[in-house]
Amino acid sequence: MAIPPVPARQLFIDGEWREPILKNRIPIVNPSTQDVIGHIPAATKEDVEVAVNAARRAFSRNKGKDWAKAPGALRAKYLRAIAAKVTERKSHLAKLESLDSGKPLDETVWDMEDVAGCFEFYADLAEGLDAKQKAPVSLPMESFKSYVLKQPIGVVGLITPWNYPLLMAVWKVAPSLAAGCTAVLKPSELASVTCLELADICREVGLPPGVLNVLTGYGSEAGAPLAAHPSVDKIAFTGSFATGSKVMTAAAQLVKPVSMELGGKSPLIVFDDVDLDKAAEWALFGCFWTNGQICSATSRLLVHESIASEFIEKLVKWSKNIKISDPLEEGCRLGPVVSEGQYEKILKFISTAKSEGATILHGGSRPEHLKKGFFIEPTIITDVTTSMQIWREEVFGPVLCVKTFSSEDEAIELANDSHYGLGAAVISNDAERCDRVSQDFEAGIVWINCSQPCFTQAPWGGIKRSGFGRELGEWGLDNYLSVKQVTLYTSNDPWGWYKPPC
Repeated sequence: MAIPPVPARQLFIDGEWREPILKNRIPIVNPSTQDVIGHIPAATKEDVEVAVNAARRAFSRNKGKDWAKAPGALRAKYLRAIAAKVTERKSHLAKLESLDSGKPLDETVWDMEDVAGCFEFYADLAEGLDAKQKAPVSLPMESFKSYVLKQPIGVVGLITPWNYPLLMAVWKVAPSLAAGCTAVLKPSELASVTCLELADICREVGLPPGVLNVLTGYGSEAGAPLAAHPSVDKIAFTGSFATGSKVMTAAAQLVKPVSMELGGKSPLIVFDDVDLDKAAEWALFGCFWTNGQICSATSRLLVHESIASEFIEKLVKWSKNIKISDPLEEGCRLGPVVSEGQYEKILKFISTAKSEGATILHGGSRPEHLKKGFFIEPTIITDVTTSMQIWREEVFGPVLCVKTFSSEDEAIELANDSHYGLGAAVISNDAERCDRVSQDFEAGIVWINCSQPCFTQAPWGGIKRSGFGRELGEWGLDNYLSVKQVTLYTSNDPWGWYKPPC
């Protein structure tokens, strides 16, 4: 397969490519080969200032009539044009995503289809937004009428992760633009290439200058000043709990609204009435999809004790059959993790688990046939206690921990014993049991007889330390709208509270 060159891009500000003010750049490392394959611009606070000012001008241009107060149909036209260009460039974008992040090509192709679908979905919602304006509010007094306006929040800062570089950026970009906001996008420095390609698409379709600005760079140099900027009206963040806490602290100084998706340590409960092979595949997919780098990964597997031995055998057999390779190779199902730092961090987690008494049943190291790249075998760990680091902390790699349970109540207690609450899954042929368990899970997303499916139409987000707010669906649009109450006094009679003057 021909490997596309990585385009040399600058920062995208006010509809133009601009060199960073300090002229710094960051190397792009292919995680499969560890080779430097290009560079991205490194924005700093000086560039953030320029980008935010551009977004502010775009929001208020022509008293808002060019974008923020324009008909939803106008914004929808641009979103659909972007979707069409993403579809046109799908193959190229998917290859760039694989080169940059290490995700298998079949996954990145799927991601690009979802990117286009996300823009299309929010184009429809943008069109429908106008018809929902002035929704009446029922009041108990006949002399008053009230209605609600939904208006764009303003300039939004969007800080996004590297595991779904373009898709998770678009989860924020598409609804924020549909709502009428203008945006500054700061993707992760570990995988930014396709976000710069999105900027090129926006330029090509003629998106008004300043509506979307894309700043690549380090979190401390670009993300932090964006979160703290007084002219940014809201921050939407996806990433780690530690970084999210810093973003919230910065936003709190100005009482700036935030929405947070901060990862998790999600459970998957497998009961004793299941087809073992079907359940085993879902268990592995739920943890090893996207090279194990999923915020919602069901990495805590709870198996009924009566089937545990046979089920774990199945897991190992299925794991041995997973093709680990360069992500551009046909049939690849597990590529490298994104960076050397992540690679070392995951191996340290595995080493600590072993030193704490857990058993590394399968995997746990570099595959023998791959001498270069940040590859880690799919790893299955047993003999785990609930106090172990590997059970309690997010690994963000292809590492599955297995524990047994004897009753439904015990399974729920173990599943909910976590600081996180993003996703949770249950596999059972008993529909009533699945309904009970889904209601008892402390999580924002529940899967029944599957793990990880995600649809643009359905809400996405967590509770506890997994964050707050919801992306996707109509809830994703609401993230970027403020609600304004308008109340009219309709009577011809004076109010009559004060005695009139003589």
